[in-house]
Amino acid sequence: MADTAFLKSAVVQFQHQAGNKKYNLLMMEKFIEQACVQQVQILAFPEMCITGYWHVPKLNSAQVEALAESVATSPSLALIRSLAEKHQMLIGAGFIERAQDGRLYNAYAACMPDGSVHIHRKLHAFEHTAISSGDNFTVFDTPWGVKVGILICWDNNLVENVRATALLGADILLAPHQTGGTNSRSPFGMKPIALDLWEQRATRKQEMTAAIRGINGREWLLRWLPARAHDNGLFILFSNGIGADDDEVRTGNAMILDPYGRIIEETWAAADAMVSAELDLSLLAMSTGRRWTHGRRPELYHILTEPQGYERDAISARFSDDVPQRGKDK
Repeated sequence: MADTAFLKSAVVQFQHQAGNKKYNLLMMEKFIEQACVQQVQILAFPEMCITGYWHVPKLNSAQVEALAESVATSPSLALIRSLAEKHQMLIGAGFIERAQDGRLYNAYAACMPDGSVHIHRKLHAFEHTAISSGDNFTVFDTPWGVKVGILICWDNNLVENVRATALLGADILLAPHQTGGTNSRSPFGMKPIALDLWEQRATRKQEMTAAIRGINGREWLLRWLPARAHDNGLFILFSNGIGADDDEVRTGNAMILDPYGRIIEETWAAADAMVSAELDLSLLAMSTGRRWTHGRRPELYHILTEPQGYERDAISARFSDDVPQRGKDK
């Protein structure tokens, strides 16, 4: 049970610049200072916000390697860690990690008030063949008596990942994304948003807002994101990019959800923005999803860990036009 009744949290959406770490970190510093003024205790930035995102698939392996940083020597994380310690804040930030064995990961650093850092490696990485997928869930204690978990973008789409994170004790899930306006192969999935609409957003404000709130942005998120919070009885801090990201348009939609799947705070601004909320931790104990987990029958769920024969790596699963199969031949 949490030691405090309320926990001030915030999520950020901002338009990063491709490969421009200096600019991206300056933007993050501004939001961190803003969060400090609001006495925020947990602050979540988007996936790969330090390096930029959708230009990465077009880089060669050497260029991706050049963007990567090791946790121990990262100047980017050194800055975020120092600010987390200075402001006694948990700050989550996305970057490309160079591991000790030389492998690269789409990673997310939770920089803690005591100067320590927890790293989550995206479990289903598809951004580049030079980027490996992680193999571990990430759940850790905080100074406020609650446990925090991390899942990056597509990690959250697979329901098993959120359930596993909840079963490991997570009360709050950091869910950094770069999504909205992607070209889904599903007939009723997301579709691209025109780049010229983003470029003309000042004069076409109503159209831009409709796109952010529509089927390629907020409406798509609401098909599944509240269910992840509700079914697992945890808060979700959803952060995302906004605006032109190479040839796609991110929709922002930064939001905070409670353990009942209700949206506490959100934005549909076509701009860099931060939203914050007091998390009422008393909602956790008797939340519907948390009570449902006590009715689980794990002996029935062997199929969840048995390969079905059609599993693929994240790149193939994400981009293939093949019709997905279900069920083993008997």
